[in-house]
Amino acid sequence: MKIAIGSDHAGFRYKEAIIAFLTGLGHEVLDKGTDSEAPVDYPHFIRPVALAVAAGDAERGIVLGGSGNGEAITANRVRGIRCALCWNEESARLGRQHNDANVISLGERMMTQEMALRIVQIWLDTPFEGGRHLTRIREIDEDV
Repeated sequence: MKIAIGSDHAGFRYKEAIIAFLTGLGHEVLDKGTDSEAPVDYPHFIRPVALAVAAGDAERGIVLGGSGNGEAITANRVRGIRCALCWNEESARLGRQHNDANVISLGERMMTQEMALRIVQIWLDTPFEGGRHLTRIREIDEDV
């Protein structure tokens, strides 16, 4: 699977660990930055991830920051993106099962690295249930 990933400075360490984890599993990773823990503005690195997923250049995306909140908000501004803010295993599972999340947002300051990697694995492995959830996703995507 091709996965785009991006972070600000507060998510940089986990981004690097997740890239190593994903490539170890055989996934192709598109790293949209940042490249260090030097302070940056997260939209410059999160929007390219969302745009890559929306355009079909990547099948899924992962965005990271300190809390993950701003990153999820930024990603969800891109049409076609369903970014789930995940903080534990169940939030990752439900994000896929019920919301067909094609992007997840993680907060490096909110969890251990081990938890972040478990969340990524669950999100990769969990299928979308469809059914009543598909109807709701279509309703989200309708023009208001």
